[in-house]
Amino acid sequence: MKDWVKQMNFKTLTAVFLLLTSTLAATKASAAESGAKTELIVFAAASMTETMTKIKEFYEAMHPDVNLVYNFDSSGTLKTQIQEGAACDIFISAAPKQMNQLDAAAGKEANPDGLDFVADGTRFNLLENKVTLAVPEGNPKNITSFEQLAKLLTDGNVLLAMGNSDVPVGQYTQKILAHFKLDEAKLASDGKITYGTNVKEVTTQVAEGSVDCGVIYATDAFSAGLTVVDSATPEMCGQVIYPAAIMKNSRHMDAAKDFLKYLTGDAASSVFTGVGFTTIQNS
Repeated sequence: MKDWVKQMNFKTLTAVFLLLTSTLAATKASAAESGAKTELIVFAAASMTETMTKIKEFYEAMHPDVNLVYNFDSSGTLKTQIQEGAACDIFISAAPKQMNQLDAAAGKEANPDGLDFVADGTRFNLLENKVTLAVPEGNPKNITSFEQLAKLLTDGNVLLAMGNSDVPVGQYTQKILAHFKLDEAKLASDGKITYGTNVKEVTTQVAEGSVDCGVIYATDAFSAGLTVVDSATPEMCGQVIYPAAIMKNSRHMDAAKDFLKYLTGDAASSVFTGVGFTTIQNS
């Protein structure tokens, strides 16, 4: 080895050293770049847990440089977290109400606090869901429809699970109760209503048979394998629209735009429609 080195002049040794140094530096830089992923934080309604988890698998396989980080909860809770400064790139709500409360463009009536968290031009309606009446296995009370449920709540011994008033599924349920001229407060005081902080909690109560029925989304009933006996009409509670938008405090605006574009494509749409969502065409 020493004889070989002696045969090399100083310039040659210097050139070899510089080549090895630059190669090592390039290797380290490449490794650093390959390990640096964009962390995209997505706040999504609890009813999207199963679909978004599946989409994460597909998307990250196609985009190894992106790491999707989800926060699933009721839309009201997510809205509050964003308002209080939580890091969030994308918000997908189970109702326009919570998105409106963060969107300056929604107007004073829908956004009385004048909050301005939604990035201009990024909001659109992504999905539509259905509000359904689901029952436990065997349907012990033989519940068949919302209309029959209204009579049972007034006259019979039946226990209904619904979402809290700050949860979209709870707000839709309140509209259904009002449609049938039922007094929610009285029913609750009479022990005929139990509550959940999000749609997953309501779904669990139905699945475990701790209640006789529950008002949940069609997608949650599908994912939990529950029997749906009726679906609410738009006259009962309106349409169930899921708006999506990028937040102004997003640190990864381009990555967020790419992901939202993916959610409107065929691959994501097949996941959504597979559990009962309806995709909304945006011009």
